[in-house]
Amino acid sequence: MTSCKKKIRNREHTMAKIKKTGRHTSALREDRRSSRRERVNNRWRLSIKSTAKKIKAAVAKKDAASAKELLREVFTLLDRAAKKKVIHPNKADRSKSRLAKLINRSAV
Repeated sequence: MTSCKKKIRNREHTMAKIKKTGRHTSALREDRRSSRRERVNNRWRLSIKSTAKKIKAAVAKKDAASAKELLREVFTLLDRAAKKKVIHPNKADRSKSRLAKLINRSAV
């Protein structure tokens, strides 16, 4: 989320308090919390995606050593993201399986 959007969001919170609209303080707090969680989760997803892209590029270059090293890294990222409930555990398993198959196919 950009700083511009964040400023607008904070202004909405302030306006809700000033105008005494129907937004409860607990709802405002939860909104702030969810925006923080969203930023953190997006960072996790981005790191997983970029590492998976690097694996696909290494496979395309037929660089098996770096692909296997990156595979270990992405496995760790996927497991940790699933543990933190950033992604569903089944999605993590499915992604790991697909990436491992990709590397094994290229090695043969």
